[in-house]
Amino acid sequence: MASHLEKKRFLADKKELLNLYKKGNLFELGKLALEVKEKIHGKRYYYTINRHINYTNVCIINCKFCGYYKKPKEKGAYTLSVEEILEKLLSEDSLREVHIVGGVNPELPYSYYVNLIKKISLAKPHLRIRAFTCVEIDFLSKISGKKVREVLLELKEAGLSSLPGGGAEVFSERIRRELYPNKISSERWIEITKTAHQIGLKSNATLLFGHLETEEEVIEHLLKLREIQEETGGFEAFVPLPFIPKNTKLSYLSPPSAQRILKTIAISRLILDNFFYIKAYWVFLGIGLAQTALLWGADHFHGTVIEEKISEAMKQESVVRLSPQEIEKIIKEVEGEPVLI
Repeated sequence: MASHLEKKRFLADKKELLNLYKKGNLFELGKLALEVKEKIHGKRYYYTINRHINYTNVCIINCKFCGYYKKPKEKGAYTLSVEEILEKLLSEDSLREVHIVGGVNPELPYSYYVNLIKKISLAKPHLRIRAFTCVEIDFLSKISGKKVREVLLELKEAGLSSLPGGGAEVFSERIRRELYPNKISSERWIEITKTAHQIGLKSNATLLFGHLETEEEVIEHLLKLREIQEETGGFEAFVPLPFIPKNTKLSYLSPPSAQRILKTIAISRLILDNFFYIKAYWVFLGIGLAQTALLWGADHFHGTVIEEKISEAMKQESVVRLSPQEIEKIIKEVEGEPVLI
């Protein structure tokens, strides 16, 4: 995919990028981002038929920004068996991809993860399996006593297609110490990501923004992702995730404004000119704002999703699944050409 990307760098100077992000006109920034998007994709916008599986909400990391996790044995804690997950997947005939992430659950053995991927692959051999963040991979390395490379190779052999890219949050040690001191460092996330790319596993990349980070930290995060992509070429998509403060330890914060969200998506498209996809993740953005993001540089509407427990726990409202027909209508309303991948 990288060979199709526009090679001319939009702006290489960090100071200019920061000024554009902080002070640039929202509509001018959107126009620039849309121009870059159309140089890469024309009028095409992408989506897939996918299902999310959040296999456990039990987690011992205790991130302040998370309203999803439960401590072991806490009321409301759950863990899905491999059989329960297979039942969910087998009930959907048209799926092209499954997206699997969960908490760091000390009660689950290493064999659970490998067996899960293997059984899904056997039951649905043509399904793309995008599973386990770098945080989960680090945990699997610890509980198995295996090196990260060995863990990833075993999962790939079992049928893993790619990593979902979560857990990056924002590459700032200041923010990590404040909000998620028990989570892996940015350096560890990057190390695991590069290892995955080296053995032929693609991945997404993410950014969690709109909490305590500065604009400069956002720009530094994006520039670092661009640098990694130049080195490995292993990223498929960038997924900007606006922070949802409700039901978290940061509930006193206001969520990022629509302007902040659109500017972040636009600056991402400008900086990440070596990424093929920039996602408008409608589960976090809401359908209306995600549609608007398609005119601010985003080119991928993610997919049907069907079920997503993390945002449900934080928003305290159910995620409404989208049909392929609804997604195509959303794309056509912005004069786009829907492309199923």
